[in-house]
Amino acid sequence: MTMTNQEEQAYLDLCVRIIKEGEHRPDRTGTGTYSLFAPPQLRFNLRDGQFPLLTTKKTFVKGIIHELLWFVEGCTDGKKLSEKGVRIWEGNGSREYLDSLGLKDREVGDLGPVYGFQWRHFGAQYKDCKTDYTGQGFDQLSRVIETLRTNPYDRRIIMSAWNPPDFEKMALPPCHVFCHFYVSFPKDKKPELSCLMYQRSCDMGLGVPFNVASYALLTKMIAHVVDMDCGDFIHTMGDAHVYLDHVDALKVQAERIPKKFPTLRINTNTKDIDGFKFEDFQIDNYDPHPPIKMKMSV
Repeated sequence: MTMTNQEEQAYLDLCVRIIKEGEHRPDRTGTGTYSLFAPPQLRFNLRDGQFPLLTTKKTFVKGIIHELLWFVEGCTDGKKLSEKGVRIWEGNGSREYLDSLGLKDREVGDLGPVYGFQWRHFGAQYKDCKTDYTGQGFDQLSRVIETLRTNPYDRRIIMSAWNPPDFEKMALPPCHVFCHFYVSFPKDKKPELSCLMYQRSCDMGLGVPFNVASYALLTKMIAHVVDMDCGDFIHTMGDAHVYLDHVDALKVQAERIPKKFPTLRINTNTKDIDGFKFEDFQIDNYDPHPPIKMKMSV
C-alpha cells in the first residue's frame, strides 16, 4: 500500500524508536517509562485546511476542541470540562490527588493557575477557580494577536505557560511549555502563520497526538482572527517517553498504515479570539483506524 502520510509515519517511527532505544526510567506517576531526550522534531503542514489528527487510532476530537476553548477562556475549573463530557483533568483535580500535593483546602476540580490562567493572566495572584481575574495579570494571548497584526516580523511573538513561582499552586506544572509564532510572506499569497511549540514532558501514546492537534487548532484560530493563512506546526520535545503500559498498544498502532489527514473548517467570521464556540469547527474526511485504549498515568 502506498504511504500517503509521512508526517504521521514520523510520529509512529519515533514511538518505535523510543520503545527500542529509550532509557528505562522511573517517573512521577510510578508507572515507569522508556525515554529519549530531545528527539527529532515533528513537523505538520497546516496549509489548505489540513489538520493533523492521527489516523492510526481515533483521536478524541471533542476533548481537543473543548479543552483549547477552556484554555483560551482562562478557565482553571476542571468541572467545567467534565460537564461537557471531557474528563481528562478529573484525575488531577480529584480530592485524593489535590490532598497528595498538600492542597487540602482546594475545592475538587480547582486545578490552580494552569495553562489558561498563564496565557491570559500571567503574574496575577491566584486565589481560586471561581474568582474573576478580568484585567489582572498580563494577557499573553491578546499580546500575541496584537503583535501579529501590527508587527508580524517581530521575533518575540511567544506565549509561555512556564511560571515557576506558581508551580506549588498548580495541580500539574505545564507539559507544553511555550509556543513561538512566525509569519512568512509567500509571493502573491496571504501571509502564513506557523507555530513552534516546546514540550518538556511528552507522553507519546496519549498526550502527544492530543497536543499536536491542540496547537494546530490554536494556530488556525489565531490565523483566522488576524486574517492569515496557516503554514506549519513544529513540535520540539524534551523528555519524549512511552509509558510501560502503553508499549503493547503502540506496537499495534505502529503496524497500521497512516491515512490522509482530515481538513478543518472554521465556520464563523469572528475576529475575536474569545468569540469561538465549539460548533464553529467542522472536521471533514476524518477516517481513522479504530480506537486503541491506553490508560492515563496521573
